[in-house]
Amino acid sequence: MTDFRTRIAVLDYGMGNLHSVAKALESVAPRAEVIITSDITEAEDADRIVFPGVGAIRDCMAEIRRLGFDRFVAKAVQEKPVLGICVGMQALLEHSEENNGVDCLNILPGEVRFFGRHLRDENGEKLKVPHMGWDRVHQTIDHPMWHGIEQDSRFYFVHSYYVDESRPEFVAATCDYSVKFAAALVHDNLFAVQFHPEKSHTTGLQLLSNFVSWRGD
Repeated sequence: MTDFRTRIAVLDYGMGNLHSVAKALESVAPRAEVIITSDITEAEDADRIVFPGVGAIRDCMAEIRRLGFDRFVAKAVQEKPVLGICVGMQALLEHSEENNGVDCLNILPGEVRFFGRHLRDENGEKLKVPHMGWDRVHQTIDHPMWHGIEQDSRFYFVHSYYVDESRPEFVAATCDYSVKFAAALVHDNLFAVQFHPEKSHTTGLQLLSNFVSWRGD
């Protein structure tokens, strides 16, 4: 159960279906106030921050910096629970290979890499890029965000780029799509996922419910 009038800010920088995230949060936390905002002053008053995103990372980073969300997110992760989703997770890393290379927020160490065009499954069958649809997520640590979610539960993915596993101490879960990649990252008050919890039915709603009650590190 959430505290009465807990405020959750979904950051709006023009990238992603923010209303589906907000609606999912409202369904798991009916007593909370969920706002979608591009106003840093408004977001600063929130108890929790959701940092979503879809689309090209260069465009995302340009808007993030234009709105001042780069500085805001870096400060927020030191003070309150923050949930990154999809490109919102990738933007937290040091660098992305997309668009011939894009510098990201450098809040977490690591690289965002392209899956490539020659992926094969264990039977030698060609895999499509983007990685789209339901896939198993293997939890690598015990964490409050995994409460009530069974090991190897399926979540919904849509992405052509992935976060590598070069820093396993920050990895909270993995997924395998010809290459093993980080499906979730964690560091102190920050938890970030490559999949879309708002599109992942009961398992995704459970993760969002866990975020609403999670107090951070």
